Amino acid sequence: MTTRRYTVSGLVQGVGFRWFVRRIADAFGVTGTVQNLPDGSVEIIATGAEDQHQSFREQVEIGPDSARVDHVAIQPMELRRFSDFRSLR
Repeated sequence: MTTRRYTVSGLVQGVGFRWFVRRIADAFGVTGTVQNLPDGSVEIIATGAEDQHQSFREQVEIGPDSARVDHVAIQPMELRRFSDFRSLR
C-alpha cells in the first residue's frame, strides 16, 4: 500500500470532478480524500496498491466529460490510512 498526492489542473472545478473522483476511487478500492484548492486545481490524497493507483490515475487523467484535465502531478507521501474516500469541500 502506498499513498500519493495527485494535483490535477485544468477545468476541474465546478464540473463534477470531485464526484467523478469519488466514484472511480470506490470502483478501484482506493481510499483517501479529494478537495478543491484555491488556485483552481483539485488535490487528491489516495491510498492503494500499485495496480489500484495505476487504474485510478488513468481515469483521473481522462476526467469526466464535463472537465478538461491539463496536467496531473503525482507525489509520493508517507503512508496514510483512510476508512473510505471522501470529498473535503
